[in-house]
Order: sequence, then structure tokens, then C-alpha cells
Amino acid sequence: MYLLDTDTFSLAHHGRATVTARIVAARRASREVVLPTVTRIEVLRGRFEAVLKAADGAALLRAVELLRSSEAYLAEFRIVPFDPAAAAVFDRLRDDKRVRKVGRNDFLSACIALANDATLVTRNTKDFALVPGLKVENWAD
Repeated sequence: MYLLDTDTFSLAHHGRATVTARIVAARRASREVVLPTVTRIEVLRGRFEAVLKAADGAALLRAVELLRSSEAYLAEFRIVPFDPAAAAVFDRLRDDKRVRKVGRNDFLSACIALANDATLVTRNTKDFALVPGLKVENWAD
């Protein structure tokens, strides 16, 4: 299973050829490509904020279309929730000094990946390397 972080999902949504090709290849090889619930939250939060902060009608219409487009693309992926197994990983790792250097949203995504024995797909390999046992790949290169 491959778990896309928010940055990688955004690259795919915007048509980055290297990322979309890897998604297609993974699916052809019967490997599941999923999103952590954190990615869904981050994407929709950004889109909602853009709608609410639009300065004029044209900006509002662009923001609403981006929201619609993001919701449609999110629907193409299974969303992996934060469940008891991920919460147990969170509790086990939260006091690790190395892991404290990882941003909260990234840490939550890492917990979901570890709990599901998934490979986290990200460009942020440096920070995620601080999470013990986490498998990481960068599909953006």
C-alpha cells in the first residue's frame, strides 16, 4: 500500500507526470494507492479557506471550482482513517525526541502509514526519515 502525503497528492492533482505515472503503475501492479485522513483534511481546509476569503466574484468562482475539483479527485482514493492502531503508534512515538522535529500533520500521516504497513510517498524524505520504521518513497523526481 502506498499512502500519499498532501504535497504528493497535490502534485498528482495538478498533473505532475512523474507522480501520476507512478500512481497508474502502482494500480496496474495491484498496489493500492490511498490517502491518510490528514491529507483530506489539509486539502479541504485550504479549499474552504479560499472560498471564504475570496475577494471578488471571479475569485469566488475559481475557489469554488478548485474545491469541486479537489473533492472529485479525493473521491478517486480510499481515505485511511486515524484508527486505534494509528493511535497506538502515536502514543508509542510521541515522546521520541527525533520525531518531535517532524511537523504534527506529517507525524499523524506517518502514524497512519506505520499502523497500516504502508509506504509513505512524499518529497519530504528528510523529515520523515526521523520516524523509526517508516518506509518512504519520493515519486516527484
